[in-house]
Amino acid sequence: MSVTIGIDIGTSGTKTIAIDETGTILASASAEYPCSYPKPGWSEQSPELWWDATVQTLKGVLASGKFRPADVAGIGLSGQMHGSVFLDDAGAVIRPALLWNDQRTAAECREIEERAGGREALVKMVANIALTGYTAPKLLWVRRHEPKNWDRVRQVLLPKDYIRYKLTGTYATEVSDASGTLMLDVANRRWSKELLGKLDLDPAILPPCYESYEVSGEVNAAASEATGLAVGTPVVGGGGDQPAGAVGNGIVRQGVVSATMGTSGVIFAHADEVGFDPQGRLQRGCHAVPGAYYTMGVVLSAGGSFQWFRNELGKAEVAMAKEQGIDPYYLLTAEAALAGPGGEGLFFLPYLTGERAPHFDPDAKGGWIGLTVRHGRPHMIRAVLEGATYAMRDSLELIREMGVHVTQVRLSGGGARNPIWRQIQADVYGADAVTLNSTEGPAFGVALLAQVGTGGFASVPEACDATIRTVETTPVDPKVKEFYDRGFKIYGKLYTDLKDTFKQMTELVESQA
Repeated sequence: MSVTIGIDIGTSGTKTIAIDETGTILASASAEYPCSYPKPGWSEQSPELWWDATVQTLKGVLASGKFRPADVAGIGLSGQMHGSVFLDDAGAVIRPALLWNDQRTAAECREIEERAGGREALVKMVANIALTGYTAPKLLWVRRHEPKNWDRVRQVLLPKDYIRYKLTGTYATEVSDASGTLMLDVANRRWSKELLGKLDLDPAILPPCYESYEVSGEVNAAASEATGLAVGTPVVGGGGDQPAGAVGNGIVRQGVVSATMGTSGVIFAHADEVGFDPQGRLQRGCHAVPGAYYTMGVVLSAGGSFQWFRNELGKAEVAMAKEQGIDPYYLLTAEAALAGPGGEGLFFLPYLTGERAPHFDPDAKGGWIGLTVRHGRPHMIRAVLEGATYAMRDSLELIREMGVHVTQVRLSGGGARNPIWRQIQADVYGADAVTLNSTEGPAFGVALLAQVGTGGFASVPEACDATIRTVETTPVDPKVKEFYDRGFKIYGKLYTDLKDTFKQMTELVESQA
């Protein structure tokens, strides 16, 4: 039996699974940990929390009795992207890691764009614009604001790559996660010496960069003693959580797109070419599939908008669901089903935390538009579901503009579990929506990459074809699709019309401070 292990280092916890060569999950374990918010807009975490959780969950899956440590052919690593782990010359952590959702680096983003020679020049170098979540501006922030810490920095790692270092003693990363640092020459799948030079960053602080399936190190004696893994167990490159999750959803060929409707929403597409958009409206990177790329759009409050409604306006449903032992979201979507498509002209803008793709507007605000006395809770709930889905379609349309013909959308996250929302997504996206047998996302994806890297499969697409199957298909309703096509045009115009007003609202609030 060929067993591989996938470890996903998330923001709120670590998930570890073990699979066999058929993709069957043999064991699973998870462990949670806290996040620190020292100041408004700051988000930090101790890397040792990740290691403690990794040790705990590895012990958990090894204790399942379904396989022996000697059966483990390889390990794959995934994790939250963009975070920065600063190590000294002894490999010790210098300060807590700055995470993907840390917003302190707006000035550094402007500096990067200026040093690069403008936005278009930056996109040509690294395929992306400078966003506060990325790693490069975090390095500049520490250099500027914590010079004593910066003087000690000898290595910078991404979250999952710190776990690699703890398992193997090796400094390494891989191309999919490195794409989110803003320091990778994505087109050529290597660190961008040109941008690093313009930013006065020493390339030596960045680790060697592998393809996602390649073996990057082996479990050492210290890690074996801590976890129970066998010494010498190979560890492959792995992937950032989004590319790894795409492998777990079988997004390894053009035409098939994933739509993950979690707190944030992500539209992810496989691409054979890196592509170029001078405005950088979508995130681009190297896929975990060798020689391939990805295009990704992120909606900051997709499922998060529905979660907000549940928490603030759905307290009666939450109480009722608790009494009945059911999910409150099912009660809320049942109400939404009472309203027809479009909710009699009611729209919802899901910009509760600003917006990333395609607007990159931190001042954007949420709200219902079109309220009349005919509208009630069913219309309002349905508008939330439709508004979040319209926001996802914004990114999908940009992907289509790149020449990607979308034949199927694979759903995951909370938006995949409810039949009403599945139908809304199929009709808004204009493509059949499917759910899969694979539900473990990034951990499953990197376990498959470990199968490829250790000889279980000849390629990543072959591994996906052998293990991932469609469970249910929600076909497009052509009549409703045509209605949503018209609604989408109105939805897009609402942001354009209100953009300047959103900024004025922000300035009004700030004037009270």
